[in-house]
Amino acid sequence: MAGLFDPYSLKGVTLRNRIVVSPMCQYMANDGLANDWHKVHYASLARGGAGLVMVEATAVSPEGRITWADMGLWNDAHAEALREIAAGIKNGGAVPGIQIGHAGRKASANRPWEGDDHIAEGQPNSWATIAPSPIAFGQNLPRVPCEMSPADISRVQADTVRAVERARDAGFEWLQLHYAHGYLAQNFFSPISNQRTDSYGGSAVNRSRYLLETMMAVRKVWPQERPLAVRLGVVEFYGDDEAMMNEAVALLRRMKKEGLDLVDVSIGFNTPEAQIPWGENFMVETAEKVLKQTGLPGTTSWYLSSEPEKADALIREGKIDLVTLGRPFLVDPHWPYRAAKELNIENPSWATLPAPYAHWIARYR
Repeated sequence: MAGLFDPYSLKGVTLRNRIVVSPMCQYMANDGLANDWHKVHYASLARGGAGLVMVEATAVSPEGRITWADMGLWNDAHAEALREIAAGIKNGGAVPGIQIGHAGRKASANRPWEGDDHIAEGQPNSWATIAPSPIAFGQNLPRVPCEMSPADISRVQADTVRAVERARDAGFEWLQLHYAHGYLAQNFFSPISNQRTDSYGGSAVNRSRYLLETMMAVRKVWPQERPLAVRLGVVEFYGDDEAMMNEAVALLRRMKKEGLDLVDVSIGFNTPEAQIPWGENFMVETAEKVLKQTGLPGTTSWYLSSEPEKADALIREGKIDLVTLGRPFLVDPHWPYRAAKELNIENPSWATLPAPYAHWIARYR
């Protein structure tokens, strides 16, 4: 079996290893515009040796932001700023990827370190939220969203397609649609948040309709040679998770027929009452089941072990195809280089340090 530091190819894209930097919101944009913070942040992650660097959840419209400081892709100025980020990632030797989404009923929130709650209505940075049904998430996010009309659904789908076109033209080579974590797509998929009686609600097929339609529309404009992935919440750790996973598998099989290339197996986060069993590799077993049942390659990104031997074993044992890490990269952007040394990987081509680094390390070690 391949290991953590073997190349990985999907469609027309080859990663120099199987290490992925998970999309992690920075909440540092202004009016959706990426800035110097993002340029330095993403370039450093790429230079650290990862194979794929995923840019954080990027909103398809102003109303689709989680917070007022989220990045966006609803105009050409956003695309130009992100073009520099994609180029910086590529110059660092990694493949540039991006996650596209809409926050749904969890939108219009304060930044996590400033409350992580809904901004009071009427405040300058507040806006109306939308969702499949007028049901609030609860707890720190109590605002009741406006129920989306068929026209609203078509508008958000069109916004998504336009954002994807901008991401394509800005140089991103890997696309992930955010269909998890209690945001808009997950709101449609879950009966907890979707109580519609039209063709977008009720049965699992109807609740899947928004996700499938949007993915199919995106597939038409996203180049066939570039991977198209989704992050999908397949369990809630609340209620009948077996039924939810069966519905998720059925949806992913349909998506695969329509051109989906990879799945990041995740959690619904659609209710504050979920009892999530946080712990090392706690989603790996679920991910392995989903990948086997759908035939899709994939990963999961919650609390994967950052111990190199354990991370390598996840690949060698065929549990997942890519190791997706978040916080370990914030602590050490050069985690892949350290991991290669611990695993005694000799002279891996991907790990050749940039010339200025290699010079100083070799000369004065």
